Amino acid sequence: MRFKRALLSLALAAGVAVPTFAGVENYAIDSVHSQVAFKVRHLVSKVPGRFNKFSGSIAVDPADLSTAKVTAAIEAASISTNHDGRDNHLRSADFLDAANFPELKFESVRYIPEGAKGGRLLGNLTIKGTTKAVELKVEVLGFGADPSGEQRGGFSASTTINRKDFGMLWNKSLDAGGMVLGDDVEIQIDLETVRQKPAAAKG
Repeated sequence: MRFKRALLSLALAAGVAVPTFAGVENYAIDSVHSQVAFKVRHLVSKVPGRFNKFSGSIAVDPADLSTAKVTAAIEAASISTNHDGRDNHLRSADFLDAANFPELKFESVRYIPEGAKGGRLLGNLTIKGTTKAVELKVEVLGFGADPSGEQRGGFSASTTINRKDFGMLWNKSLDAGGMVLGDDVEIQIDLETVRQKPAAAKG
């Protein structure tokens, strides 16, 4: 904001045209061009998965990324690891308990820019009725118009959580030592968003 005020003062003093700043804009997640993916260690490898149904919004001034506020909801039952038996187990009370907790939710608290194209997003993640503070590393991919003229914004984010922090405790020991599953869940989020039109003023 101080940068904007200084630029405005300089422009007025020089008698030149004052640039127009966008202000805070609202963007909705375009799920067709986005993904919410994860990886979990299994024995000697990492098994990938994703959620197929999710929604959310980002309110941000493209000229001042510190204004960013993010909310998102993910349907627990939409989890997919390309294996029906495993997916049903992940939906059960051993893990997500989708029948009783149908959504995973995220709400941001603060975005801290670190350079022009990245930063850290602090917020609260709720899984299986438990809410924990999380920090995501964010890459801002850019803003621009698509072929139809709609304005879009692109973002990538990643973090790692411990599934046991959210009450997902199931595991199985191996005869040779160790456990079937790791505790850490690596999360990768890639979002394409569409700017929403302002609500029409009531006359």
